Amino acid sequence: MIEDGLRLSVYLGERDRGDGRLLADVLMDIYARHCVRTSVLLRGIEGFGIKHRLQTDRLLTFSEDLPLLALALDTQPRIEAVLEEVRAVSRHGLITLERVRLLSGRADGPVLAAGPDAVKLTIYLGRQERVAGAPAHIRVVECLHRHGVAGASVLLGLDGTVHGARRRARFFARNAQVPLMIQSVGEPARMGDALSEIAGMLSEPAMTLERVRVCKRDGLLVAEPLCPPAADAAGLAHWQKLAVYTSEQSRYEHQPLHSALVRRLRREGAAGTTVLRGQWGYHGEQRPHGERFWSMRRHVPVLTLLLDTPANMQRWFEIVDEMTRETGLVTSELVPALRAVGPDIEHGGLQLAELHRG
Repeated sequence: MIEDGLRLSVYLGERDRGDGRLLADVLMDIYARHCVRTSVLLRGIEGFGIKHRLQTDRLLTFSEDLPLLALALDTQPRIEAVLEEVRAVSRHGLITLERVRLLSGRADGPVLAAGPDAVKLTIYLGRQERVAGAPAHIRVVECLHRHGVAGASVLLGLDGTVHGARRRARFFARNAQVPLMIQSVGEPARMGDALSEIAGMLSEPAMTLERVRVCKRDGLLVAEPLCPPAADAAGLAHWQKLAVYTSEQSRYEHQPLHSALVRRLRREGAAGTTVLRGQWGYHGEQRPHGERFWSMRRHVPVLTLLLDTPANMQRWFEIVDEMTRETGLVTSELVPALRAVGPDIEHGGLQLAELHRG
């Protein structure tokens, strides 16, 4: 089945509070109470927000309030039903709304209409799901790589809802149904072939499809970022997201690339970034790789997210372009609604703008 849907994303900190409790827990309670079809809470490893305070797990003094990303996906009426509650408890931070195509059950290539841009396929699974005797996420990533999809990253969730039911990670538990997320980007034809195979592997896959533009691949410039007007005909603002897929071992001037990028963007005045560490994946010509028990060094994918106005994003892309000359997959997406709130600051709103790709 294929439906139009929305993704609600809340960027927050581990110590943020709402209604006297940790905000992350409040958000997950809201999604569970409304039986949101799919939601997942992800912990970041580095980033900064509207207050421009650096958060990183690399330094103990800055690791007490790491960034979190809470995602909720469902039909537009269901997401709109939770939006007021989410807005009320999220008094600081960043909220976005993005249109997606919701896929459930078996779906084949015809859902991928031809177009000049790439496709982002996101798949939500339980941590312990298995396919042919192996972890399902490894089988899915192998399939994507075999079909020539440009990149894929597996991100572990801490909490979430699966088919409307709450699934929360706990100590000393298998956490079999706690959600994980596989995010992949590729050409429509290659993604369609992979999707046909993946849908046959999984019993109850929850998936979304979106259009994105691949700007860089393996350090090479492929296309300029999408460049929409500042607002639509009704005056609602357009926003833009850059995603930078690298490896934790990627370096820029002897520093981890993602850390160097965060610090450079913060120094130059960007609105904010969030870095997520993957568990398994690849980009470009790499073989799938990830966390292994016997490895002394991490060799996992890293995803750096950056949101801002289209005008500002032109400047930030110049920095990203400079720092990813040797490696990385960089994509550009349009965001139809964004609200950022901080001390004495409020930008944007949560009415969906009409998007026209340029």
